[in-house]
Amino acid sequence: MLRPWGALWITAVLLCMAGAQYSSDQCSWRGSGLSHESHRRDVEQVYLRCSQGSLEWLYPTGAIIINLRPNTEPPSGHMADLHVCIKPHPLSQGSHVFLENNGDLRMLLAEKDQAQGTVTCFSLAEGALFVESVPQADISRRITAFQYELVPSQGPGAHMYPYLHPGLVTCKPCSDEEVLMAVCTSDFAGSGIFRGVGSKNRSPAAVTLSRLFRQKSRVFARGAARKRGWGGRINVPSQCIGHPGGDEYLLTGSVHFGEAWLGCAPRYKDFLRLYVRAQRAGTNPCEIDTNGEISSG
Repeated sequence: MLRPWGALWITAVLLCMAGAQYSSDQCSWRGSGLSHESHRRDVEQVYLRCSQGSLEWLYPTGAIIINLRPNTEPPSGHMADLHVCIKPHPLSQGSHVFLENNGDLRMLLAEKDQAQGTVTCFSLAEGALFVESVPQADISRRITAFQYELVPSQGPGAHMYPYLHPGLVTCKPCSDEEVLMAVCTSDFAGSGIFRGVGSKNRSPAAVTLSRLFRQKSRVFARGAARKRGWGGRINVPSQCIGHPGGDEYLLTGSVHFGEAWLGCAPRYKDFLRLYVRAQRAGTNPCEIDTNGEISSG
C-alpha cells in the first residue's frame, strides 16, 4: 500500500507526463502517438491560428487533422486568396500527409517523399491537413515533422514563387502600382546588383545591396568594415535573372522557410523615375529617405 506522499508523487508525475504528451500554442504543435497507442484509429483534432509555424509528431499512431487559419485578416479579405505551403523535415517519417475535404483525401506527401524536403502548396479553401500514420511494427525513432506557412496567392511578385504556381512562373514585369506597393510591403526591399548566377533553374543568385529599405528576416548581412552594403542570396528563376555586375535593380520579394525569393525587380533608375512621379502626384504608399530606410506615407 502506498503512503499518502507516495501516491501524491506518482499522481504528479502522471500529470506531468500527460501534459508533455501534447503541447501547442497558436502557431506550433508537438505531440506523441504514445498517448493514444491503444486507440490507433483515433483522430486528433489540432487547431492552429498563425501565419507560420511547425508540427512535430513523435511515434505516430492513428491520425491527426491540422486545421489552419491566419491570426489576422488576409490583406485581400478573402480566405480563398491564401495558400498553405508545407516543407517536411528531411528526417520526417512515419506518416503520409493528405489534403482532407469533406471526407475526401488527396495525397500531398507520401512518407517516402518527405526526405527530399520539397515545398508543397495548396489553397486554404481546399481543406485541412490529414496526417495518417503508416502501420509499423516498431514506431520508435519515427517522427513526422514539417513547417508550414500561409502565403497570399495574390500581390506584388506572388507570381514569382514557383511552389504557388508550378510550371507557370513567368518573368512578366510588375505594374507601376505593384512596384510601389512592393517596396513598402515586401519582406525585403533594397537596391543592388547580381554578383553570381546559379547553374540550376531555381538556384540562389548572389547579390550585393547598396541600399536596404527593409527586411523582416536577416537574409542579408552587412559587409565587413571596409565594405559597404549588404550581401546575400535570392532565389530567382534562371530565365529572369540579370547579368552579373550589370545594371542596378530594385530588389523586392518574400522570405519563405528562411530563404529569399525575388518578387518585383525593375531597374533601379526606372523605379526612381516612377517614385518621383508618384511622389509629385501624392500617390506613394510610403516614403524612402536618403539613408535607405522607408517610413509610412
